[in-house]
Amino acid sequence: MLPVLDLRDADAASERFRARLREAAHDIGFFYLTGHGVESEKADRVLRLAREFFALPVAAKNEISQLRSPQFRGYSRIGGELTNGEVDWREQIDIGPERQVLPDAGGYWRLQGPNLWPAQPAGFRAAFEDWDRTLSAVGLRLLRQWAVSLGAAEDTFDAAFADLPATLIKVVRYPGTGDTSQGVGAHKDSGVLTLLLVEPGSEGLQVEAEPGRWVDVPPLDGALIVNIGELLEVATGGYLRATRHRVLAPPPGRDRVSIPYFLNPALDALVPVISLPPELAALSRGVETDPANPIFNTYGENAWKSRTRAHPDVAELHHGIAPSGAPRTY
Repeated sequence: MLPVLDLRDADAASERFRARLREAAHDIGFFYLTGHGVESEKADRVLRLAREFFALPVAAKNEISQLRSPQFRGYSRIGGELTNGEVDWREQIDIGPERQVLPDAGGYWRLQGPNLWPAQPAGFRAAFEDWDRTLSAVGLRLLRQWAVSLGAAEDTFDAAFADLPATLIKVVRYPGTGDTSQGVGAHKDSGVLTLLLVEPGSEGLQVEAEPGRWVDVPPLDGALIVNIGELLEVATGGYLRATRHRVLAPPPGRDRVSIPYFLNPALDALVPVISLPPELAALSRGVETDPANPIFNTYGENAWKSRTRAHPDVAELHHGIAPSGAPRTY
């Protein structure tokens, strides 16, 4: 089982909490978080709204099809996203910060813009905008605890999130299937920190605790599941390591609903690299290198890489990027 950390201990027993937080992120990169202060009513509301949306007819869901959004927002049909070039067996809504499109935007700045909000169910937009504010506060509190635990100033990460953070919410449903299709393939998250809300009884999440050894991560009552992303690995020179994880498609007659919240800094933010104390630096494994999956210091570069690979249809339709990843020539 993953470590269980209670955020209330950050005040009552801060030194011990910070040590456990650091060790959990160093050893496996995932943990359960209780005592986070998120009201159960808020969690129940967003899960209920997710269920109500996914129960709508396909035509109603497609009114906010991601194919209408150059910013990769809105509804993605079952099979509409890829991981490692393979089809993910899930449907979802992607929600980012509500902002104006930048004139003549290039590169990762093309990710900034408005959301596509569903007309039904009622209250959907208000609930998820509130969810964004609520989980942002939890995530920033964790980052400050991590900074101190690594020998840095508490506000080390604050500047990267102070202006126009590029947070992302995914509202996801994995329908049951009779074959071995991946719910979502093995991957690491491209940002800083992920806070995951899972509907009770939903199964399928697995974490690669060691190379080739996958561990089941069922929901824990009242807890968020937390994992670090590639940029926190970069910030610590690999002392904290982003961990591969996946979701197995449910069997026939069952499904899975989850809401991952990705705490990301501004698109142009350079994540600070911490000078670790010697005793921690000696345990650093270095930032993992993969020529097929480069990790960039600037969040926007990571996000653009991930979005264009995951949604090649949107990338080609709106940005002229061929499915191979190369710019399309006409």
